[in-house]
Amino acid sequence: MKIGIIGSGALGLYYGAMLQRSGQDIHFLLRRDYQAIEQQGLQVNSVNGDFHLPRVAGYQTAAEIGTVDLVIVGLKTISNHHLIDLVRPLLGAETAILTLQNGLGNEELLAKAFGSERVLGGIAFLCSNRGEPGVVHHLGEGKIRLGEFSGGLSQRSQGLAVMFEAAGIPCSAVSDLCRARWEKLVWNIPFNGLCALLNKDVTDLLNHLPSKKLSRDLMLEVIAGANGQPLEEPIDGAEFSEQIINFTENMDHYQPSMMIDRAAGRLLELEAIYTIPLQRAKAVGISMPKVEMLHTLLDFGEKDSL
Repeated sequence: MKIGIIGSGALGLYYGAMLQRSGQDIHFLLRRDYQAIEQQGLQVNSVNGDFHLPRVAGYQTAAEIGTVDLVIVGLKTISNHHLIDLVRPLLGAETAILTLQNGLGNEELLAKAFGSERVLGGIAFLCSNRGEPGVVHHLGEGKIRLGEFSGGLSQRSQGLAVMFEAAGIPCSAVSDLCRARWEKLVWNIPFNGLCALLNKDVTDLLNHLPSKKLSRDLMLEVIAGANGQPLEEPIDGAEFSEQIINFTENMDHYQPSMMIDRAAGRLLELEAIYTIPLQRAKAVGISMPKVEMLHTLLDFGEKDSL
């Protein structure tokens, strides 16, 4: 399968490298890594074993890639104003688009431009970051849950899950993408936000009992917002929040992407992770006051990143 990777950061480089190693025909849209990867290939340092791809198909414009069978979007949502123009040159009559971006609203943006029948969404539980140009560090996890934007468990989504599994990436197809998106927000909203605001990693946060309680309170608000949506099945707040806490306690001193972005003076993905979820909860009469306060405090700090 010919696959185009739009957004070759830590996520796009890692998943693309894993797929290429398994035999897929991968084409990366590259920015800062272009020269390094052209000269020395792509290095993946992984908890599951390091590997090096000496030859990688990298491009500086989407038009150079041409049409593909599948577009995988790993672009940060702060760059979504470029997304449609980046994806368009890769589309043929049957091209599917899988967005692995954070938050809400990404599938809707792509569906409005290219038709909902093309669009799938995926939730990536991946601990990774970029090193020097041409190097990506995989620190743990990597599981993907993906599904059709239009809903239902399709042969296409199940086939893509098999493809990722064959590449060594745990993956499952889901029938309710909306529920999966909100479940990821149960982690993203407290841990990305609080770690960025406090400049403390997830272990530091959970070792401080008042902050651990606040994290759980934020989760329960998000779950209430989720259960106001048209989900196939509601999320059990007590059980799921406990699962998330236990999961995060094993992420030894992990620094979420927002924490890294804030420290580097980059803009945060506030619209997709906070603004749109708050709007969708409010639209069904659900209040998330602690989430709203966290969003306000994070937004206040954005002036320093402009």
